[in-house]
Amino acid sequence: MAARFVNPSTGDIRELLQRIKAIAVVGLSASPSRPSHGVARALQGFGYRIIPVNPGLSEVLGEKAYPSLEAVPEPVDLVDVFRESSHVAGIVEQCIALKLPALWLQDGVVDEAAAMRARQAGLTVVMDRCIYRDHAQLLR
Repeated sequence: MAARFVNPSTGDIRELLQRIKAIAVVGLSASPSRPSHGVARALQGFGYRIIPVNPGLSEVLGEKAYPSLEAVPEPVDLVDVFRESSHVAGIVEQCIALKLPALWLQDGVVDEAAAMRARQAGLTVVMDRCIYRDHAQLLR
């Protein structure tokens, strides 16, 4: 039987959240009513640099938006994904190709095979969890 994906321990997630500085938010919406917008705004409030990745936007939350991860001209510590699960495999391939260190799949974003592939390629992977909620609980 194939190994099942298991998220990092609470301690490892806390350490990840303390280590990262720049977060590429894939699927960040300009609409304040969307979860991606509220979470990204909160992450800015926590002191993280947000890098919007959305081909339909030029700017959001005061930051220049990029059409793809490949177009981001600066180092990225974590890719936070607000896309349907069907897009995860392609995002994982981009993360691996760009040698990005960590991937966070938000609540409801689940692709176990892609998450395992990313982990096997050396990425730290968190799946089906909310980075805002984890930050609020683990880094008070």
